[in-house]
Amino acid sequence: MRLLVYGLNYAPELTGTGKYTAEMAEALAVRGHDVRVVAAPPYYPEWRVAEGWQAWRYRREARAGVTVWRAPLWVPARPRGATRLIHLASFALSSALPMARQLRWRPDVVMAIAPTLLCAPAALAVARMTGARAWLHVQDFEVDAAFGLGLLQSARAARVARGIERSLLTRFDVVSSISAKMVERLSRLGVDASKAFCAPNWVDVEAIHPLDRPSAYRRALAIHDDAKVVLYAGNMGTKQGLEHLVHAAVMLADRTDICFVFCGEGPTKAEIAERCARLPNCRVLGLQPVERLNELLNLADIHALPQRADAADLVMPSKLTGMMASARAIVAMARHGTELHDAVAPRGVVVEPDDARAFADAIMSLADDPPRRARLGAAARRFACETLSTASVLARLEARLIECARQATPAIESRRAG
Repeated sequence: MRLLVYGLNYAPELTGTGKYTAEMAEALAVRGHDVRVVAAPPYYPEWRVAEGWQAWRYRREARAGVTVWRAPLWVPARPRGATRLIHLASFALSSALPMARQLRWRPDVVMAIAPTLLCAPAALAVARMTGARAWLHVQDFEVDAAFGLGLLQSARAARVARGIERSLLTRFDVVSSISAKMVERLSRLGVDASKAFCAPNWVDVEAIHPLDRPSAYRRALAIHDDAKVVLYAGNMGTKQGLEHLVHAAVMLADRTDICFVFCGEGPTKAEIAERCARLPNCRVLGLQPVERLNELLNLADIHALPQRADAADLVMPSKLTGMMASARAIVAMARHGTELHDAVAPRGVVVEPDDARAFADAIMSLADDPPRRARLGAAARRFACETLSTASVLARLEARLIECARQATPAIESRRAG
């Protein structure tokens, strides 16, 4: 199978969409498929192009068996509504050139990754011109997120954006997303059930596993052996609601046996670090190397997953998979009936979004109950191994891709023979 993957984010980005796109492409290449990728230079979650890369330069590279074309983009220092849109548009425009170069290659499947939907027209065009099947994988409903978070507020703009979203989604041959609730959302947007597919984010349960010793990060961060660590590790953006975790830390400041650790990068990191600097029970870390991820996740006695109420039902946070695989207890903010609530509630503690008091109470209750923490952590680990393991998720995804490619084969073979 010839697979062309078209998305904004890609390795060596360590978190978010880029991580999963790269792992998928590399795994399929190992399985013998011919995989090409068109992506931007790495910039996320720091929101600056990584050292050794140039924002305004085209580049081609071979990476872990995958051929990757890099297209220029503009990265705003402070991503907001308008600047974020310009950022996405810059990549959509610049990447049209390397996408056009794939016309002679004639892929079997063209897979676009959303965000960003601005790239969907080019993906559809290449697929139609080559006889390939068009696949859209939705990691995040960016239109919902933009209006839910107030990044765009005009009612007219909302109608136009949702109309464009619906029009694009219904033109793809397969549309996938990362949870059952998000697939249901696709159906409400007009995607035929036969075209919808659930492809959850996965976790390497061998790489992420519980340690039988204290994490080395305890000593590095000068955390007392008896202290219970509440860990947030992930993107520090607007929709994460990290202010609620900081508020919980303030409310539990007199609990010297509870330590809060914030780890990651993103637009709100400076603000979080400034607020935490005044709290003796808080530590703030930058993004850690991928080879130390298991050590980091095992630092937690309790994983914290805050959410803003206006974003809590929009996405399934990718960081949840690693939390579960580490066999540590989880406290999450989620509305009843959302995918996040359904995933965490049987094997963790869930409170309403934006309720910092309930968040603090749940953390305090778990900190005082080691047997319950152990039971919940073990249940989460079982769920990760049975449902979210890399092997099981990618096997299902590969099978659907091959089925999709076979539907494109007659048209492609006719072209190649001619």
